[in-house]
Amino acid sequence: MADLFGEDAPAANERRNDKPRADAPLADRLRPRSLPEVIGQEHLTGPEGAIGRMVAAGKLSSMILWGPPGTGKTSIARLLAASVGMRFTSISAVFSGVADLKKAFAEADAMADAGKKTLLFVDEIHRFNRAQQDGFLPFVERGTITLVGATTENPSFALNAALLSRAQVLILDRLDHTALAALLDRAEALEGPLPLTDTAREALIASADGDGRFLLGQAETLYNAQLSEPLDSQELGAFLQRRVAVYDKDRDGHYNLISALHKSLRGSDPQAALYYLARMLTAGEEPLYVLRRLVRFASEDIGLADPNALTQCLAAKDAYEFLGSPEGELAIVQACLYLATAPKSNAAYAAQKSAFKAAKETGSLRPPANILNAPTQLMKDIGYGAGYAYDHEDADGFSGANYWPEGMDPQSFYTPVERGFEREVKRRLDHWDRLRRERGGQERSS
Repeated sequence: MADLFGEDAPAANERRNDKPRADAPLADRLRPRSLPEVIGQEHLTGPEGAIGRMVAAGKLSSMILWGPPGTGKTSIARLLAASVGMRFTSISAVFSGVADLKKAFAEADAMADAGKKTLLFVDEIHRFNRAQQDGFLPFVERGTITLVGATTENPSFALNAALLSRAQVLILDRLDHTALAALLDRAEALEGPLPLTDTAREALIASADGDGRFLLGQAETLYNAQLSEPLDSQELGAFLQRRVAVYDKDRDGHYNLISALHKSLRGSDPQAALYYLARMLTAGEEPLYVLRRLVRFASEDIGLADPNALTQCLAAKDAYEFLGSPEGELAIVQACLYLATAPKSNAAYAAQKSAFKAAKETGSLRPPANILNAPTQLMKDIGYGAGYAYDHEDADGFSGANYWPEGMDPQSFYTPVERGFEREVKRRLDHWDRLRRERGGQERSS
């Protein structure tokens, strides 16, 4: 198959296995030449890793490489094919369509007939639609190709279940400080010391946010500038400009960060909650999305333990809509801190689930006649409203009447906790239950 540049695949493979050209980009010249040279993914490529074991056995299974940008997905795929002697060919879901896939499959069939197995690498595989993803299935099942897909997005959401059932999902880690520093060491061994102070070098590593390709691109920019004096951290920031934070629907992005924010709030850790809130807002998350989640949290995890929590969140929404960014973001911060430091209770949330379940199971039961209005004479004649006890006329403001449908025992869906305002709510409910028992009312079942 021809790749994106019109090269014949076997010939292209030969060139890729040769030493890169001297004028090639730094990242290409430092591309690992063997699996042990891959940095930061030893949990996969090491002897006990999934990839290491497959290579040792000399047989690959189809797989999805899932990880952030710049973590070595493409390099690993190329090295896998070379490690087991397979033909390597690649397509990108960004530039390819059905015709490209059909051609790739036909050529893989022809090579299989000649006794040569094909590793088909599909970059950005999540960009293929469901029907296109289904097109891989018969060729994977027949063994025409060994599929290696690369994605930055959660395969559970981005790929269909049929394809996932035929491929092993391998998770690549974002490159940590040690791995990124090792990459810079390799660059400096090839190109010489970077024109940076020690603190600026650390700042450069931090700016990469786990992306090795980005780090080497920034290093190459510094080399090309041929600076006469080393830059300090502040000068480096001015020279390279600010990098936009990485933020996507991958496992380190949208869904994981909102989960981390929610659980930090639930765990009453305002410092961690504020950090994840900052991660989301500085990366460009829609502030109203964050506010909607905070409003939900106020009811789900605080409820009546602090009724003001919901008010704070709605006020923050109004303040943000009134002020806009960046001034209005302070109101979001205030709401976040209020939620994190408020007493917690999921009693309202648990009550909702229990009550909804009971309603679905007993939805045909009629309320007792004494609490039904009787706007017509016929309704009065059949007992609607008869014997209704008006609570305000009781000395305690509480009649203790039975409000449950006939055939259904009184239930206890809502159980307040001994925290915050719910402690007072619990005291009231206990008081009313005691009056109910004294007046011969029905006991509630839990």
